[in-house]
Amino acid sequence: MQFDITTVREQFPALQQQINGSTPVFFDGPGGSQVPQSVLDAMVGYLGRYNANLGGAYFSSQKTVELMQQAREAAVDLYNAESTEQIIFGPNATTLAFTFSRAISNEWQQGDEIIVTALDHYSNVSPWELAAAEKGVTVRQVRVNEADCSLDLEHLASLLNERTRLVALTCASNTTGSIVDLDQAIRIIRANSKALCYLDAVHFAPHKAIDVQALDCDFLVSSAYKYFGPHLGILYGRKEHLEQLTPYKVAPAKDVNPGRWETGTQNFEALAGFVAAVEYLASLSGSDLLSRRKRLCNSYEMIEEYEQKLSAYFLDRLQRYSNIRLYGVATASRCNDRTPTFAFRIDGIEPRAVSEFFGQHHLCIWDGNFYAQGLYEQLGLTDIGGVVRVGCMHYNTFEELDQFFNLLDQFLQQ
Repeated sequence: MQFDITTVREQFPALQQQINGSTPVFFDGPGGSQVPQSVLDAMVGYLGRYNANLGGAYFSSQKTVELMQQAREAAVDLYNAESTEQIIFGPNATTLAFTFSRAISNEWQQGDEIIVTALDHYSNVSPWELAAAEKGVTVRQVRVNEADCSLDLEHLASLLNERTRLVALTCASNTTGSIVDLDQAIRIIRANSKALCYLDAVHFAPHKAIDVQALDCDFLVSSAYKYFGPHLGILYGRKEHLEQLTPYKVAPAKDVNPGRWETGTQNFEALAGFVAAVEYLASLSGSDLLSRRKRLCNSYEMIEEYEQKLSAYFLDRLQRYSNIRLYGVATASRCNDRTPTFAFRIDGIEPRAVSEFFGQHHLCIWDGNFYAQGLYEQLGLTDIGGVVRVGCMHYNTFEELDQFFNLLDQFLQQ
C-alpha cells in the first residue's frame, strides 16, 4: 500500500504557495520540515483558547494538564516507550543533551572514558566533550568509513572497555543520510562495556519508525520540527536512569518524574503541535481501526518504500555526472542503508554558489557543514565550504527531482 502523494501535499500550505509565479520546491527537509495545516490549527487552537500554565483550578489550566498527558502518550506511541514517565520535553534536542550531560557526568570520575562519533551532529558531541573536560574524562571518537560514510563499527568495538561510561551515537547522519546499524552497534556496546547508550534520532525520525524497547537504548532524543511539527525536543529515558540521576531544577518544583526534568514553563502550543504531528504521521496509514502505534508503523513502512524510490531515482541520475562526488551510500541497491539526504560537491565549484543559484529559482537546498564537525574534519571538507545537501521528505516528488536536475544542467552550462 502506498499513500496518495497528491493528498499528502494538499495538507501542507507551504507546498501550495506561489513565489513570483512559481511553486517553490523544498529539498531542505533535513534542516527542518514543512508543516501540515493540522499542526498549525492545533497550535493556534491551543493559544487562542486555552493558554494557561499547569496547576490552576480553572478550565484552561486543566486543559493544559490534559495536553501534557496527551503529548506524553503521543511520544510513547512514536517511540514505543513503556510509560509516559519515560518522556521528557525540552526546547530542542541540543538543550536536552546539555541537560542530561550535566546530570549523567556527575557520576564520572577521572580515568573514565566516553565515546562520541565522527558521524554525529555536534549537538550529540559537544555536550559530552564539555562535560568530560570538566570531570577529567577521556573522549574517544569513532571514525567513519570514508567510502560510504558509514560508521566504522569495528573501530567502535576497539574503543570500548571497562572504563567506558557512555556512548553517544547518531541513528542517521544529518549530512550524508548514512543510517547506522543500531542493532549491531548496541550489541557491540553491551558486549564490551557497561556504558550508557544515548541515541540522537533527530535526522532518523522523519524516515523510519523508532522502537526504543527493541533498540535496548538508555536514552533517545528527537526534534519534532524535523518530522512535520513545531520546535520541540522529545527525550526517552529508561525509568531507572531518570529516577537515579539528579536533575538541575528549581528548588520548589516537585521532585517527581518526568516533570522534575522539565525546567520552567513548557511550550504548550508546541506540545499541541507535536500531538497533531504524530496524528498526521499515523493518518498516512489510511486506517482508523488500529492502535496509533500500529498506524504509525504502517505509515513508516509506506514512507520508507516511497523514499527509497526517490533515493534510487536521485542516485541513478546523479551518477551520470562525472564531475560530481557524492559522500555516502551511492548505489540504488543500498537505499535501505540511507535516508533520502544527499551530500555532494561539484569539481571546482563552491557549494554556496550552487545553493545560491538554486535559491534564485526557488528550489531550496543547503550548503555548508551542518554542525557535523567530526565528519568534515575526517573528510577534509572543513575549509572548503563543506558540501551541497539535497534532502527529500515523503512530500517530495519525482517531478521535483526532475526540476532539480534540469536546474543542475543549467548551472553547469553557465
